[in-house]
Amino acid sequence: MNHIKKPAESGPKETARLEAFSDGVFAIAITLLVLELISILHPQNSERLFNFYLHHWEPFLAFLIGFLTILVCWINHTHVFVYIKKMTSNLPWVNGFVLLMITFTPFPTAILAEYIGKESRFALAIFGFNYFMISVASYWLCAYSYKRHLIDAEDRELFHCVKQTYGYSILYTLIAFLVCFISIPLAIILYMLLFYVFAYPKEFATRLFKRKHRPIKSK
Repeated sequence: MNHIKKPAESGPKETARLEAFSDGVFAIAITLLVLELISILHPQNSERLFNFYLHHWEPFLAFLIGFLTILVCWINHTHVFVYIKKMTSNLPWVNGFVLLMITFTPFPTAILAEYIGKESRFALAIFGFNYFMISVASYWLCAYSYKRHLIDAEDRELFHCVKQTYGYSILYTLIAFLVCFISIPLAIILYMLLFYVFAYPKEFATRLFKRKHRPIKSK
């Protein structure tokens, strides 16, 4: 009798539930941003709606910045978990620190909305410190996963470059945080560059990987 070999069934990733939980936390963080915006923007003294919103543009700007921050963090979180294939008992705790920083984001966003025109330097610094902590948390997640061999062997070299990008981001966000106390326009430019780079984490890590493996031209 001929035995027909069945194709191997690919089961769900070990990290599937952890990723689903994380996505829910990201969604809640964005919802908190909207609720904060609603709580702030209430016309008073029968002021016309258009005039009120025209003169209170700061919460809208802060909401946009907060939304983009969480969106970029979600893009990077998703990118990292493309490579993480295994689970350990401590991975949910390491990932939880990342989520803690994400759920904290609406608080500095609210401060930025309230004080961007009054105490801009201090408000931006609080928001910038949140960026620094997100960078630390993201690097820790990558470093832990790399050290514990939660990455497939064929992806380890590329993932090392992913980890390296978050290592660079720690120093970058620390510098940007300190710049907040010196020059607000310069700090804003630094954060815009940060947004641009980490909006495309895969491309940035791949470019770093290719640069490392670029053949040395002989003279």
